[in-house]
Amino acid sequence: MSAVESWFAPAAAIAEPLPAPRTRKRAAPATARPKKRQRRNLRVRAPLVWMVVLALSLVGVVAVNVAVMRAHVSTNDLDAKIAQLEQGNSQLASQYASMTAAPRVAEEAAAAGLIPASGLNTSYLDMVPHKARHNVRHKVRHK
Repeated sequence: MSAVESWFAPAAAIAEPLPAPRTRKRAAPATARPKKRQRRNLRVRAPLVWMVVLALSLVGVVAVNVAVMRAHVSTNDLDAKIAQLEQGNSQLASQYASMTAAPRVAEEAAAAGLIPASGLNTSYLDMVPHKARHNVRHKVRHK
């Protein structure tokens, strides 16, 4: 061996080849960041979701109150109409009673030239045959 060769030994005899460099997986930090973002997003989303839910429930409550108020107003209108019709019916019943009162009928009959029948000449005529009258009485008794 020459001096130069002894001084510079072959590399294979002195050292082993370097192992292939390890590649660091950067996937771990990349996956860690989205988790933090998801947590932060969840922290931001939860109050927003609750605010939307509460807003919708308030809108629902207001809508139900408006519907109940409209129904109440319509029932009040119907109650007023019923009271008005009952008052009209009572007025008509009063007019009917005054028109069909015995003194008024007698007065109108006298004005038309009719005279009352005397009690001596009055007789009653039974218009229902005997058999039918028996059935009517029988039905009345069992009611």
